[in-house]
This record gives sequence, C-alpha cells and structure tokens, in this order.
Amino acid sequence: MKKILASVGIGNATVDTVLENETVRPGESVDAVVQVEGGEAEQTVDRIELEVETRYRVEEGYEETTVDRLHLTDGFTVEPGEETSYGTTLDIPYATPLTMGDAAVWVDTDLEIGMAVDPEDEDHLKVRPTERMQTVFDAAEDLGLSLRTADCEADPYGRYTDRRFVQEFEFRPSDGPFRGDLDELELVFDPSPEALTVYAEVDRSAGLLSELADADERKTSFTLPEVDADAARDQLRRTVERLV
Repeated sequence: MKKILASVGIGNATVDTVLENETVRPGESVDAVVQVEGGEAEQTVDRIELEVETRYRVEEGYEETTVDRLHLTDGFTVEPGEETSYGTTLDIPYATPLTMGDAAVWVDTDLEIGMAVDPEDEDHLKVRPTERMQTVFDAAEDLGLSLRTADCEADPYGRYTDRRFVQEFEFRPSDGPFRGDLDELELVFDPSPEALTVYAEVDRSAGLLSELADADERKTSFTLPEVDADAARDQLRRTVERLV
C-alpha cells in the first residue's frame, strides 16, 4: 500500500538542493548539495537532474525554458527514511538572463521516479551583470541614460543568438548629451568568455523585436573584449551618435 501511495505523491521521497551562493553572474559556477530523503516506501530513482530555468514573454503570456541542464546521477534505490547527499558544481550559462525587471531565474531539481510523481525542488537565483555588462550600464548612466525596463522576450527569428529569447534593456535620456535627440535606446547583450557583444537600436515607435524585417541604419552592434570602463563609455557614445 505504501508503494501505491508513494506513486501518487503520498509518502514519496523528497529532494532539497542547498546552493552555496544564490547570487551569481553568468559564466560563474556555484557549489550545491542535493539532499534526498526516502519516504515511507522503497523507491527506485531513475536519475537526478538540475536545470537552470527562466521564463520569457510571448503573445499569450509567459513561457518557461531550460537554459542549461546538469545530469547528476543515474539510477539508485532509496530506502524508507534514508538520507543521501550528492555534492556537485552547477555552471551558470552565459545565456542566463539577469534578474532585473520581471526576469526570474531558478534551479529546478528533479528526482525522476518511474511510474510515480517526481519530487522536485526549486531554488531562485539572483543573477547580476558580468563585469563587462556592468561597464555598459555604468557608461549609460554616465551619458545620462536611465534604465527603464529589462524584459525577456521571445526571439523566434534568432536575430541575435540561437536562443528562443533575448533580454532587452530599454534606456531613456534623463540628462546628458542625448537629451532632446534620443527618445529610446534598447540594448541586447550576448556575452561569452572572450567578449561581450552589444546589439543596439534606437527605436522611436515599436519595440526592439517588433520590426523583424527592418534593417535600417538605427541598428548596430559593438564588441567589448576587455573590462574597460573608458572603452565602454566611448563605444556606447559613438554608437548612439551614429544611431540618432
């Protein structure tokens, strides 16, 4: 009877993931301990997987997606009340969005048990900018550009990367050299270990991804190979000057 109840989630095994640090940057790693506790019946676990998850806006609302997946272990048996721990290191992909605006990122731990309800655990992350990204945010502030929104949106045509979505950051001038000339600047980051590619658009009407066929002179990109605040500010200034 206990096995039957466990198969529908009553008296089932449980899983809890403890992250060493919940504040991370894309490209970093975080140590984790996955704790499994047996329920009221012996159960066979097929595998344990950890997934870095996020969500992005679509026309119908939001859609969840897996940024990366870690296969922790294959099958084993957990006895009633047995406690087992597995240590691991979770890489935070460069594609992970920053938790700014309405963006959310979490680690989903899935204990896969055949013919039963799979126990899960969810741990939210605070994802901060990489050092190169931070130089761009600082450069925008120096130029009088204020961050208004940071949205994850579907990118079905893959204009920037091969991912399903992008995170776009919308800036508006509150002061500085572009006040009166610029209505809105939108940036998309594509980070990698070697550099940060920044896609920029001045759009006076619709959003960054709305005019998918448009390839006018108000869209461009630049690359920052180093963490250099002066270079980021100069590059952003020149980019906006070209676009306006």
